[in-house]
Amino acid sequence: MFNLDKKRWQWAALFLLAFVWGASFILMKRGLDAFSYVQVGALRIFISFIIILPISIKNLRLINKQNFWYLLASGLLGNLFPAFLFPLAETEVSSSLAGILNGLTPFFTLIIGVLIFKNTPNKLQYLGVFVGFIGAAVLVTNGSFSSLGHINLYALLIVFATFMYGINANIIRNKLVGLNGIQITSLLFFLIGPFAGVTLLFTDMSSAIRSENFWPSLLAVITLSTFASVILLFIYNNLIHKAGAIFASSSTYVIPFFALMWGVMDGEVISSIHMYSLLIILAGVYLASLRRIPYFGFIKRLFR
Repeated sequence: MFNLDKKRWQWAALFLLAFVWGASFILMKRGLDAFSYVQVGALRIFISFIIILPISIKNLRLINKQNFWYLLASGLLGNLFPAFLFPLAETEVSSSLAGILNGLTPFFTLIIGVLIFKNTPNKLQYLGVFVGFIGAAVLVTNGSFSSLGHINLYALLIVFATFMYGINANIIRNKLVGLNGIQITSLLFFLIGPFAGVTLLFTDMSSAIRSENFWPSLLAVITLSTFASVILLFIYNNLIHKAGAIFASSSTYVIPFFALMWGVMDGEVISSIHMYSLLIILAGVYLASLRRIPYFGFIKRLFR
């Protein structure tokens, strides 16, 4: 049975999250072939809202004065706003770069946990945050730190989205402890789905419908909504409760590799800066996940 109380299932869930979310960046890119970034974001949320609506209605009784605002904040920061920011960014940056920058999520999870929720990180975690942001800075500036003109503002949109993800992970971990992953996911989509539906009403779908890429793009968005936005959020939100916010957000260890794989298959060019930045960010994520300096006992035994 799929039991997230067991460590092996937690790791299995982590890699499943990474595999599917790694594909989400290329699915957004394919959605942009026919739709605008606003339509991709709104469709993603609204389709997810429709899919999960029966479960949402069943769980409405769980909303109360204590959790309403936290559920709404989780829906807005963890889903609605990033659903628009990522497609907007991908109008100018590759899906591979988007996937790499998504690796900043654990850093913001850690930072928000310290600043707002009074968590106490160690020196290694501070070092990890510093190293990770160096890697992100290399990507955002394309390796040139001499001029602000080199900053990729569209890449900064992804950084902002990961900041929101960090807040969301801490909200779920600290403020929604009485709800499981399915309940949280169903309720937050119930709260944000109507916003997406209203947004769609104010967009012009006629040009998208006339596009020769309409059906492939729609299929990409439906796939994105069903798997990346609904099914995996069930798993992710449960994983936060069972294994902790930092562990769950550490799926970003592996997401960039899958994002790169999908990008290469789609014909994107991967530069050396992409690879160096990825390695720096992953080194930072690793350091940020440590609670103490690793003990390499086997090295000591070699010199006995």
